[in-house]
Amino acid sequence: MGGPSAEREVSLSSGRACAAALRGEGYEVVEVDAGRDLPARLSELSPDVAFNALHGRWGEDGCVQGILEWMRIPYTHSGVLASALAMDKQKTKAAFRAAGLPVVESVLAARDEVRARHVMAPPYVVKPNNEGSSVGIYIVDAQANTPPQLDDTMPDVVMVETYAPGRELTTTVMGDRALTVTDIITEGWYDYHAKYAEGGSRHEVPADIPSEIFDACMDYALRAHRALGCRGVSRTDFRWDEARGLDGLILLETNTQPGMTATSLSPEQAQVAGMSFGQFCAWMVEDASCDR
Repeated sequence: MGGPSAEREVSLSSGRACAAALRGEGYEVVEVDAGRDLPARLSELSPDVAFNALHGRWGEDGCVQGILEWMRIPYTHSGVLASALAMDKQKTKAAFRAAGLPVVESVLAARDEVRARHVMAPPYVVKPNNEGSSVGIYIVDAQANTPPQLDDTMPDVVMVETYAPGRELTTTVMGDRALTVTDIITEGWYDYHAKYAEGGSRHEVPADIPSEIFDACMDYALRAHRALGCRGVSRTDFRWDEARGLDGLILLETNTQPGMTATSLSPEQAQVAGMSFGQFCAWMVEDASCDR
């Protein structure tokens, strides 16, 4: 847990919650804040399983998975290739298109170019191509006269995608089944504060939406999980424009390391599916392997 990514604090929260839950299920747990000495720490501990509660770069993009494969330590969640693929939003979109899944148009562009001109017609969204948790997202309105002045902390190359209006929906996949659909209700949009602050958003689970849309979310999430080659638990996020019916449902991205905090979506969905938080974490431990 922890690690050096932009999502370090969220990962620490996930890690602490999962460690406590697993102790409650009878497992012996050592919490490791992942730093440059991670291989040495793992060698010293020689664990039966590594529970990956890292988020963002290095923990979610195939890097730590490669270390665990090299050391032959069974681990949770997706393997090297699926993690790297899902972390790259543009490549994820290409995999989704190839699987016949609906996505919006997007381009990769230099940060300075995005600051200088509209690289696509507004409204659009600018985001890092390989970060999560709504870190560094800019929404450019249809009436915007000037391009967004991106912060210097944004990467040199960013993704610019057509803005998808509508409701925020999400579905967790656990192994070979989709769990349920959550409708994420916020004031404004689902930003970092809405995700992680108490009261930042309200989760309606199962979502009160037409059965056609509910079933499509379940189907698309499972197909996305398989298209990327995910293992264990993943969570796919959608936008749904009610006015357009099924044509208004599009995939945003798939998270191979969904948040596991008190306000997180996947544990809520597992609970609706009949699993306690401890049972959900224990399933991941028992599912762990190498060669994922």
